[in-house]
Amino acid sequence: MTKLRKSLLVTVSVLILLSIGLLFIVPNTRNKENPENKTVAVENKFNPTITNVQNVKNEKNVLQINSLSMGQTIKNQLKNDPSVFLIKHNEKTESHYIKKEVNVTFKTLPSTKEIKRITQETNGTIIKKLNSTIVFRSNTLSTKELIEYFNRQAMVEFAEPNYLYLQNQIGLPNDLLYREQYQWNLSAIQAEAGWDITKGDEHIIIAVIDTGVDLDHPDLRRRITNGYNVLLNNNFPDDDNGHGTHVAGIIASETNNHEGVAGITWYNKIMPIKAMGAEGHGTTFDIAKGIFWAVDHGADVINMSLGNYQHSSLLKGAIDYAYSKNVVLIAAAGNENTMQPSYPAAFSKVLSVAAVSYTGQRAPFSNYGDYIDVAAPGVQIPSAYFNQQYAALSGTSMASPHVAGLAGLLLSVNPNLTNQEVIDIIKNSTYDLGIPGTDHEFGSGLINVKNGLEDAQSKRQ
Repeated sequence: MTKLRKSLLVTVSVLILLSIGLLFIVPNTRNKENPENKTVAVENKFNPTITNVQNVKNEKNVLQINSLSMGQTIKNQLKNDPSVFLIKHNEKTESHYIKKEVNVTFKTLPSTKEIKRITQETNGTIIKKLNSTIVFRSNTLSTKELIEYFNRQAMVEFAEPNYLYLQNQIGLPNDLLYREQYQWNLSAIQAEAGWDITKGDEHIIIAVIDTGVDLDHPDLRRRITNGYNVLLNNNFPDDDNGHGTHVAGIIASETNNHEGVAGITWYNKIMPIKAMGAEGHGTTFDIAKGIFWAVDHGADVINMSLGNYQHSSLLKGAIDYAYSKNVVLIAAAGNENTMQPSYPAAFSKVLSVAAVSYTGQRAPFSNYGDYIDVAAPGVQIPSAYFNQQYAALSGTSMASPHVAGLAGLLLSVNPNLTNQEVIDIIKNSTYDLGIPGTDHEFGSGLINVKNGLEDAQSKRQ
């Protein structure tokens, strides 16, 4: 018995020692921290080392977004809304507009007498005004009948439905992504290497036309410049949805502040433009008005993580105006895994962004086609969220702000670049994915911050 007890004791001791030894032999990628700045290193397809900036000390602020598609939820709500008309393009894509409502752009503004005549003849009212564009709503005429009526008026340049634009975000489970401090997106686009060239300039302003921004978020409150609430016509563009805060956080979450996540740029300012409501969608008129306001108040870059599959002359006019003022325009390509062109991304003066996953493949939801210009990370991207929280979301909505952040950095290192030069640098400095050269899945390829900044810096000399 004594020998048996000794044998068991020796066996147990050996097993304990082996277990302890394995703790030191097996690399722990989840908790390998630098005690000074608490960074974590993990493996990645694009770069062997990913460096993330800060631990999360208060996990109650990290949201677990459920796996139901947020975009689909919004579409389902619109389908059941009796005031919204559905346009079915194909099995995957659909667009929406508000019934009995039209955007009318006049060649010259009608007189008060003419306005009174129009409202009487259409049995309607004026909802909103922007420059020479007026939104009319009728109590009796359908949208089609309104358009036919206005097209008969000699003073009218065009009339079209007041389309609804939806945020290009989908909900995927983020599980431990954020808790493991895994910002794979930064290293995939060579952001850290680019920061050796510039970390941004607070004089270069990036407008985010979206659901607003959480103005009290600890990662964003010092990064925000004056913004605008299109819906309420005031200067309080606070976020009541979360989408806009997440987009803004990808661009400019404050870095090295012991809070949350790191943004693409350390110093560029965010101009929050609230043109979409708590439901996650906004009209053509409000988004166009947001673009005009952003341009007229000093935006250098505009990010639009939203889309619709209907061409809008009103929106195109706002895009053309912004481009003529040397503003860089960037938009999400859409999330229906279709090659149906999505607007504003499909406009020629807008840089269209598809999404890639951490495998280097096109995200399964990302749209594709000949209107895609570049690709950026868009799967499970950790960022700020409204109500001073954090979440990891997926969608081309998350890919687009990576490119907007890069545009801000390019103008920071070389403010003399034109908007077209910025677009060309972004497209020409990519990491080629997919088939060699430009293709319908990735456009020119995955954006590369380091390469882009080196190109911009060389053009300054």
